[in-house]
Amino acid sequence: MLTIDLNCDLGEGCGNDASLMEYISSANIACGGHAGDRRTMETTARLAVERGVAIGAHPGYRDKENFGRIALQLSGREVFDLVVEQVEEMLDVCRVVGAEMRHVKPHGALYNQAAKDRELAAAIAEAVRSVDEDLIVFGLSGSVSLVEAERAGMETAAEVFGDRGYMPDGTLVPRSQSGALIDDTARSVEQVLRMVRDGEVAAIDGSVVKLRAETVCLHGDGANALEFAGAIREALQEAKIGVAAPPRAETRP
Repeated sequence: MLTIDLNCDLGEGCGNDASLMEYISSANIACGGHAGDRRTMETTARLAVERGVAIGAHPGYRDKENFGRIALQLSGREVFDLVVEQVEEMLDVCRVVGAEMRHVKPHGALYNQAAKDRELAAAIAEAVRSVDEDLIVFGLSGSVSLVEAERAGMETAAEVFGDRGYMPDGTLVPRSQSGALIDDTARSVEQVLRMVRDGEVAAIDGSVVKLRAETVCLHGDGANALEFAGAIREALQEAKIGVAAPPRAETRP
């Protein structure tokens, strides 16, 4: 049976975390950089435990004013330290709530920069490995984020997006451009099914981009996040596609 992970960025103050937990299998919890604090991290982690949702750290630039979506020019060492600090904080939260942490997914500008910048991608991978080598690194499908994480000996999950448009090179359409966000539920569902079943997506120019889909992301702060999540989960069920979080590396056969 074909299985896919359905993840969502949570703990960002959007107010619908509990409802979204009903549909997803993995939660990327903001670690106080772009959003959140220790209290929201613990609250969201407890919700995940209650709903049987896998927990991941969602580290981002320390720039709450811009929600971590403005590219910063930090050195590899600065990025390493930034990621280590936030992942360690999330790991400590997991210890407090009695949960296992499964993965790490960078947020916003940090994520998008690392998809193209090998030095940045390597710094993130080494940071995650230094905290726990059995964590899974989520990264944009086809990007150097995955290449560098695998080079560092980490397990990875190739991520695709159900609420974002794609460029012909497989990167996401910048939020400043038309076509960046998908706001139609039927289109989102169609895109997800095509990515999961066929390993491809239509770019904004109509070209077809081949990709590997191992985890599908929905942004919890999206205006239609809850509607999209419900519709996608229902469509996957009807297509007989299972939804489950990837296991930690140490538990894989």
